[in-house]
Amino acid sequence: MSKLTHLDSNGAAHMVDVGEKALTSREAVAEGRVVMAPETLALIRDGLAKKGDVIATARIAGIMAAKKTHELIPLCHPLLLTKVSLDIEADESLPGLTVRGLARVTGQTGVEMEALTAVSVACLTIYDMAKAVDRGMRIEGIRLLEKRGGKSGDWVADPSG
Repeated sequence: MSKLTHLDSNGAAHMVDVGEKALTSREAVAEGRVVMAPETLALIRDGLAKKGDVIATARIAGIMAAKKTHELIPLCHPLLLTKVSLDIEADESLPGLTVRGLARVTGQTGVEMEALTAVSVACLTIYDMAKAVDRGMRIEGIRLLEKRGGKSGDWVADPSG
């Protein structure tokens, strides 16, 4: 395992200097789930939630969050994102919603945190909009699925979990 890049030789946290790194195309994909009662999923899927369209609102919230990642995570660089997208799908087997987020940039550092932030905030938004009918919902499984580009190259999560 390589050393932690956000710690200096004295163990103090610092922002990594990426100034000498080449501009490359980078992409990251993350996912998460909101597990809920079947009745809650039906309410959301049928567009009957009191607060409005849960899926559309969560998608916008996730996109907005990705753009503000550097304001939320102390040592993240501000990035000029070229794409952020979120797919939110009903999954009867959970039951619940699966959220998958993609972030892309041409830059000097990766977009894993932006993809993870997008998914996390989308899941939180789903919870917020449906909590009045189902306080027992669970947000789970938020993780990086893959990243492409940069000096360290491509990486794909183990599909078994």
